[in-house]
Amino acid sequence: MRTISVITAAHAPSAHYLAETARSVAAQQLPPGWACEWLVQEDGEAPALADRVGGARYACNGARLGIAATRNLALARATGELVQNLDHDDVLLPHALATLITRFEEHPVHWAVMSADDLLPDGTRRPFPPDLPHGPVPPGAVNRWAEERGGNWPLHGGGLAARAETLRALGGWTGVPVDDELGALVALSELTPGWHDHAVTWLYRKHPAQTTNSSLYPGLEHTGRRIALQRAKALRSTGLRVSVERPATGSHEVALGPNIRQAPGS
Repeated sequence: MRTISVITAAHAPSAHYLAETARSVAAQQLPPGWACEWLVQEDGEAPALADRVGGARYACNGARLGIAATRNLALARATGELVQNLDHDDVLLPHALATLITRFEEHPVHWAVMSADDLLPDGTRRPFPPDLPHGPVPPGAVNRWAEERGGNWPLHGGGLAARAETLRALGGWTGVPVDDELGALVALSELTPGWHDHAVTWLYRKHPAQTTNSSLYPGLEHTGRRIALQRAKALRSTGLRVSVERPATGSHEVALGPNIRQAPGS
């Protein structure tokens, strides 16, 4: 069986909608020959979500490390050839992963962002008009669009999907306290071709407790976008490109020996 890994970074104090997120993963209608693994990585010093994520491969940090580190710890456990991010308050529609898998099988792309509707507090949905044409996205197009518009990106990084090998090669989610998903999208979209799909496959929940409305890092509202713009320009200036159109599926397994730098008995 081929596998797609859904990665969810969770934090108990704000995981009010995690049960609905879990139901949406369980309801996925996958193509023949495919399996889904849901990796939930809980951030924070007081884990409390293990009993609320039935069917998930759950792990906890045991410390408050932030969302980027939490997502990357989940990525280290992922076995899938494809990775789909899913925030702990968002919802996948039943056809989401099947649609995503089809796009990756049909097109030589390394990343994809599917369309989303806003899910409002009263349960209604509000379409989010796309700013970028649907279909194939050449390397650099997403970031040039953002640079021309003051660091505003046309795609929502919260719904980012990618080939696992490419995401790992580019460092996973950027290790910053804000907009880590934007940094990942910048690197992938600058160096590799991607896909923007017209199909609405997920719902972006709008609610008062979401991270974007209650930042734990006041004063950093623009920092993540500044770092993302700097990363895009730096990548472009190097002339780097990922040359493999459709990367082979590598194993996530690696062999670790003893830490030779660690003092004996420590």
